[in-house]
Amino acid sequence: MDIERVGVIGAGTMGNGIAQACAVAGIDVVMVDVGQAQVDRGRKAIDGSLERLQKKDKITAEARAAALSRVRGSTDYADLAGATLVIEAATENLELKLRILKQADAVIDEDAIFASNTSSISITALAAVVSRPERFLGMHFFNPVPMMALVELIRGLQTSGETIEAATAFAKRLGKTPIVVKNSPGFVVNRILCPMINEAVFALQEGLASAEDIDNGMKLGCNHPIGPLALADMIGLDVMLAVMNVFYADFNDPKYRPAPLLKEMVAAGYLGRKTKRGFYRYDK
Repeated sequence: MDIERVGVIGAGTMGNGIAQACAVAGIDVVMVDVGQAQVDRGRKAIDGSLERLQKKDKITAEARAAALSRVRGSTDYADLAGATLVIEAATENLELKLRILKQADAVIDEDAIFASNTSSISITALAAVVSRPERFLGMHFFNPVPMMALVELIRGLQTSGETIEAATAFAKRLGKTPIVVKNSPGFVVNRILCPMINEAVFALQEGLASAEDIDNGMKLGCNHPIGPLALADMIGLDVMLAVMNVFYADFNDPKYRPAPLLKEMVAAGYLGRKTKRGFYRYDK
């Protein structure tokens, strides 16, 4: 099926990034959030991102204006009607996602594909609360969405082959490289990445090295473009903790227990770049 109109639920970092990627690819987007202030911040973030691309000569002024014109903001779920693909991109919280999916399911078109941008929650469990679970899948974009080339397509137990095929074609249209994975906590990338980051937090907690030296060790010794602690700050330490908690609960394996320092930093409100303080300071 041809996807020409996309609905994105959530105007935060991931939601506005997905909306921007769609708009740049020539696809109309409606971006829905709970309040006008959130919608306005999302559109402002898109405009700022497009402006940076224009300054780097990655996009023309005309293309920037055309992309922004394709993004419409709304606070009404009813505006998702008519979208051929709806992507939920809310905070990584099971109860919140289930509530959003049920609310959106009541208004989206019967033949629309429905997706969640979750990074760890079971697609099979999410699909169970919508009316057409065979048309539901996981579409895990990576941050920052406009720059990152990968999209994980997660097949739940109910997801049809046709749904995966349509999502694959859509991801390629955005200029992304899709990989198809089975439903499992953390899927593939986060299944490998998040325990590594968590282990780096354990290393810092135990005083094995400074945050800078841990990150330099992984950058220079393993050729990673960014160190695990700096990456955790970019992801958000609250998101990291939520993912590790899912792993710990779903696998029932102590090797996935969140590092106590990670839990303490989240409790302190030190969530990384978004709060100007995490393993590094960002207030200068």
